[in-house]
Amino acid sequence: MATMIDVARQARVSVSTVSHVINGTRHVEQATRKRVLDAIEATGYRQDTLARAMRRSRSDSIGLVLSDVGEPAFAEMIHGVESAAAEHGLTLILANSAEDSDREKRAVQALLNRRVDGLVLASAAISDRGLLEELQGEKAPTVLLDRVYPELDFDQVGANNRETMYALASQLISQGHARFLVVAGDLRVPTLRERHDGFTEAVAAGGLRTEDQHILSSDEGSPRPVPDIEAVRKALTLSRPTAVIASSTPLAAVALRALAAEGLRIPEDLAFAAFDGFDNSDLFEPQITTVRQPAFEMGRTAVGLLIDRLEKPSTSHRTVRLKQRIDWRSSTRTENVVAPEHDAGLA
Repeated sequence: MATMIDVARQARVSVSTVSHVINGTRHVEQATRKRVLDAIEATGYRQDTLARAMRRSRSDSIGLVLSDVGEPAFAEMIHGVESAAAEHGLTLILANSAEDSDREKRAVQALLNRRVDGLVLASAAISDRGLLEELQGEKAPTVLLDRVYPELDFDQVGANNRETMYALASQLISQGHARFLVVAGDLRVPTLRERHDGFTEAVAAGGLRTEDQHILSSDEGSPRPVPDIEAVRKALTLSRPTAVIASSTPLAAVALRALAAEGLRIPEDLAFAAFDGFDNSDLFEPQITTVRQPAFEMGRTAVGLLIDRLEKPSTSHRTVRLKQRIDWRSSTRTENVVAPEHDAGLA
């Protein structure tokens, strides 16, 4: 097996120069650096990553815990985290909590036991606040992804959910829609709560009667955290909406099945819009108006915040909100518009 000495001989440099190139501990001239890299390839030298980690007190790995890796938006976040981690020479270790707080706690502990340099966490809907408090005291920093908790002292990255829902609902109201069914889901999830709040603010700003709107949601203590098809069918019968908004991909699937069961057509009988969207959405007929998450960029941003925290552990924590995009399609019979940069009239 080739050693660093073999690389140094091949490249005609000192062993310390080889070490600086490999570890990035000092600037090395480009021509010399290239000779070292060519020598590494020629000799087949492989670094002992475990020994290097012990010397540097770093594992060059990060952990990612997501609440549902099957959702398209979360899958894109994984790609974003993986892309940025690779650029920084970091290995990614992935875990799925499946919205289970106990499973989340076990996953976090397993990653910390592996001495990851830091964590990126998209917390479960009923995440144990005790776990988050413990993470604040860990040497390995944590960045919260997607589900933002303003009251917690972490670096966090999310999307402008409230503003985008406000823009979506306001546009539909301007088209004459006055009776909505919002399949809002579990409001313990911060992203869903933000979308709920954006809708209620748009209704108030649009001069609509709140009692004419049906928000199908669940909160703490609800026996059914996610509305099922029968709940949506009942809501359709009771509220007779002209527009339906689903606050996530799973909720959109439930709502579409309920509409089909009721024999309702889109957009002939009502308008339909959803957050996050489906893979291969161009195959749907009609094509669905969708709020697109900047999911890939959210993942990359989370890694950037984590790297900054590792390099400057004493700086103030930051929360980054990325802009979503509304793709207006035939399910709402309107033209393409872009969600506003700012609060668009929000209080």
